[in-house]
Amino acid sequence: MVVMKPRYRVRMVVNWITLSTPFGLLIALFGRAKRRRVRDGLWIAESCRLMLPDAGAFTVGNVIITGGHFADLEAHYPEILDHEAAHASQWSLLGPLFLPLYVVWVGWSWLRTRNRATRNYLERWAGLKRGGYADD
Repeated sequence: MVVMKPRYRVRMVVNWITLSTPFGLLIALFGRAKRRRVRDGLWIAESCRLMLPDAGAFTVGNVIITGGHFADLEAHYPEILDHEAAHASQWSLLGPLFLPLYVVWVGWSWLRTRNRATRNYLERWAGLKRGGYADD
Protein backbone atom coordinates (compact mmCIF):
# COMPACT_ATOMS: atom_id res chain seq x y z
CA MET A 1 0.00 0.00 0.00
CA VAL A 2 1.32 3.43 -0.98
CA VAL A 3 0.93 6.17 1.61
CA MET A 4 -0.09 9.55 0.20
CA LYS A 5 1.91 12.56 1.35
CA PRO A 6 -0.12 14.95 3.52
CA ARG A 7 0.08 17.80 0.98
CA TYR A 8 -1.46 15.60 -1.72
CA ARG A 9 -4.18 14.47 0.67
CA VAL A 10 -4.97 18.11 1.45
CA ARG A 11 -5.04 18.91 -2.29
CA MET A 12 -7.39 15.99 -2.89
CA VAL A 13 -9.78 16.98 -0.08
CA VAL A 14 -9.81 20.68 -1.05
CA ASN A 15 -10.52 19.84 -4.69
CA TRP A 16 -13.46 17.68 -3.57
CA ILE A 17 -14.79 20.38 -1.23
CA THR A 18 -14.61 23.08 -3.92
CA LEU A 19 -16.34 20.64 -6.32
CA SER A 20 -13.46 20.90 -8.81
CA THR A 21 -12.79 17.16 -8.84
CA PRO A 22 -16.48 16.22 -9.09
CA PHE A 23 -16.75 18.68 -12.00
CA GLY A 24 -13.75 17.01 -13.68
CA LEU A 25 -15.28 13.58 -13.17
CA LEU A 26 -18.57 14.86 -14.60
CA ILE A 27 -16.76 16.07 -17.74
CA ALA A 28 -15.14 12.63 -17.99
CA LEU A 29 -18.50 10.91 -17.54
CA PHE A 30 -20.25 12.99 -20.20
CA GLY A 31 -17.24 12.59 -22.48
CA ARG A 32 -17.38 8.81 -22.01
CA ALA A 33 -13.79 8.76 -20.84
CA LYS A 34 -12.18 5.72 -19.29
CA ARG A 35 -11.33 6.74 -15.73
CA ARG A 36 -8.62 5.35 -13.50
CA ARG A 37 -6.85 6.42 -10.35
CA VAL A 38 -3.14 7.13 -10.39
CA ARG A 39 -0.73 8.44 -7.78
CA ASP A 40 -1.26 11.21 -5.24
CA GLY A 41 -5.05 11.20 -5.41
CA LEU A 42 -5.12 12.01 -9.12
CA TRP A 43 -7.43 10.53 -11.76
CA ILE A 44 -6.72 10.04 -15.46
CA ALA A 45 -9.69 10.25 -17.82
CA GLU A 46 -8.63 8.93 -21.23
CA SER A 47 -10.27 9.07 -24.64
CA CYS A 48 -12.64 11.83 -23.56
CA ARG A 49 -14.94 13.07 -26.30
CA LEU A 50 -15.31 16.47 -24.62
CA MET A 51 -11.89 17.98 -25.17
CA LEU A 52 -12.86 21.60 -24.58
CA PRO A 53 -9.44 23.26 -24.94
CA ASP A 54 -7.22 22.30 -27.84
CA ALA A 55 -4.63 20.50 -25.73
CA GLY A 56 -3.15 17.07 -25.26
CA ALA A 57 -4.51 17.10 -21.71
CA PHE A 58 -6.21 19.45 -19.30
CA THR A 59 -6.83 19.22 -15.58
CA VAL A 60 -9.98 19.97 -13.60
CA GLY A 61 -9.51 19.49 -9.87
CA ASN A 62 -7.65 16.20 -9.47
CA VAL A 63 -8.83 14.85 -12.85
CA ILE A 64 -6.44 14.87 -15.81
CA ILE A 65 -8.48 14.62 -19.00
CA THR A 66 -7.08 13.60 -22.36
CA GLY A 67 -8.58 12.87 -25.76
CA GLY A 68 -6.31 9.88 -26.31
CA HIS A 69 -4.21 7.56 -24.20
CA PHE A 70 -2.18 9.17 -21.44
CA ALA A 71 0.70 6.76 -22.11
CA ASP A 72 1.06 8.29 -25.59
CA LEU A 73 1.50 11.74 -24.03
CA GLU A 74 4.00 10.38 -21.52
CA ALA A 75 6.00 8.82 -24.35
CA HIS A 76 6.52 12.29 -25.84
CA TYR A 77 6.52 14.26 -22.57
CA PRO A 78 7.82 12.06 -19.73
CA GLU A 79 7.05 14.72 -17.09
CA ILE A 80 3.49 15.44 -18.22
CA LEU A 81 1.98 13.85 -15.10
CA ASP A 82 4.02 16.18 -12.88
CA HIS A 83 2.93 19.15 -15.01
CA GLU A 84 -0.75 18.24 -14.74
CA ALA A 85 -0.36 17.47 -11.02
CA ALA A 86 0.88 21.05 -10.59
CA HIS A 87 -2.35 22.24 -12.22
CA ALA A 88 -4.29 20.10 -9.71
CA SER A 89 -2.44 21.94 -6.94
CA GLN A 90 -3.32 25.26 -8.57
CA TRP A 91 -6.99 24.24 -8.56
CA SER A 92 -6.75 23.52 -4.82
CA LEU A 93 -5.19 26.92 -4.13
CA LEU A 94 -7.42 28.98 -6.42
CA GLY A 95 -10.63 26.96 -6.33
CA PRO A 96 -13.30 28.25 -8.73
CA LEU A 97 -11.07 31.21 -9.61
CA PHE A 98 -8.68 28.89 -11.44
CA LEU A 99 -10.70 28.80 -14.64
CA PRO A 100 -11.22 32.56 -15.15
CA LEU A 101 -7.63 33.27 -14.12
CA TYR A 102 -6.38 30.64 -16.55
CA VAL A 103 -8.39 32.25 -19.37
CA VAL A 104 -6.97 35.69 -18.50
CA TRP A 105 -3.41 34.31 -18.53
CA VAL A 106 -4.02 32.57 -21.88
CA GLY A 107 -5.18 35.91 -23.30
CA TRP A 108 -2.19 37.73 -21.84
CA SER A 109 0.21 35.16 -23.27
CA TRP A 110 -1.52 35.22 -26.66
CA LEU A 111 -1.36 39.02 -26.88
CA ARG A 112 2.34 39.06 -26.01
CA THR A 113 3.62 36.01 -27.90
CA ARG A 114 0.84 34.55 -30.10
CA ASN A 115 1.21 31.44 -27.94
CA ARG A 116 -1.23 30.49 -25.19
CA ALA A 117 1.38 29.08 -22.81
CA THR A 118 4.65 31.00 -23.09
CA ARG A 119 3.60 33.93 -20.88
CA ASN A 120 0.77 32.14 -19.10
CA TYR A 121 1.75 32.34 -15.42
CA LEU A 122 -0.14 29.16 -14.51
CA GLU A 123 1.58 27.17 -17.27
CA ARG A 124 4.97 28.57 -16.30
CA TRP A 125 4.30 27.64 -12.67
CA ALA A 126 3.43 24.08 -13.74
CA GLY A 127 6.63 23.91 -15.79
CA LEU A 128 6.48 24.73 -19.49
CA LYS A 129 9.00 22.08 -20.50
CA ARG A 130 7.31 19.40 -18.36
CA GLY A 131 4.07 20.16 -20.19
CA GLY A 132 5.66 20.01 -23.63
CA TYR A 133 5.68 23.78 -24.18
CA ALA A 134 8.60 25.79 -25.50
CA ASP A 135 9.94 28.58 -23.31
CA ASP A 136 10.48 31.40 -25.80
